[in-house]
Amino acid sequence: MQDNPGGWPVHHRPSSERHLVIEIPHLRSTVTRALAMALETAVVPTVLLMLLLHFVGLVAGMCAVIGWCVFVIGARRAFGLELPRTLLLCTGMLAGKAALALVTSSAVVYVLQPAAGSVLMFLLFVGSAMIGKPITARLARDFVQLPAELFANHAVRRVFINVALLWGGSRLIDAAMTVGFLHWSLEAGLLSRGVFSGLLTALTIAVTAAHGWRALSKLPGVTLRLGAKPAAL
Repeated sequence: MQDNPGGWPVHHRPSSERHLVIEIPHLRSTVTRALAMALETAVVPTVLLMLLLHFVGLVAGMCAVIGWCVFVIGARRAFGLELPRTLLLCTGMLAGKAALALVTSSAVVYVLQPAAGSVLMFLLFVGSAMIGKPITARLARDFVQLPAELFANHAVRRVFINVALLWGGSRLIDAAMTVGFLHWSLEAGLLSRGVFSGLLTALTIAVTAAHGWRALSKLPGVTLRLGAKPAAL
């Protein structure tokens, strides 16, 4: 077994068949961590902001968001919990959006920033797929080590192109949903970003993961399997 920085061990069987077994982390623990992170970086700060915007005002709401980000990082450090880079990135972006909204004195800016980011992501994913160099293939290498000849396979490249197109469509829907809800009301826009955007992302992950699993598992000489549940500490 060979470990890699992404945490997904790859097993090579020393045989002439060059059979590849890719072990994917235990799904239940992965989903649990994802849900906890969604609460910390989306649901709770959105609820705080909506309540304070309605009953107190913009300054209190944005300060609460920044304070929540500091609290999450501080609490994890105090209790010796893991600080994933994804969590640090999300809280950093959340605090940055809130700070910019404070400077501009506009909650609309807070909502529109991620919508603009979603449009850029749409262009990136779809553009890379159109030129035949899907960025999803490069991102996959951050999580699991795969031989270069596997990515050169036409069927594998088609899988990553399809995944890139799915993600691009998802990001465009996300941006349109945010703008549409924002036209309805500011509270609806916040709800869209804090809840519905996360649900859309989770659905996209599920669809693309299922598509990738099904397509890659059909390739000759490749076996995908779920990892064992981590032992309790």
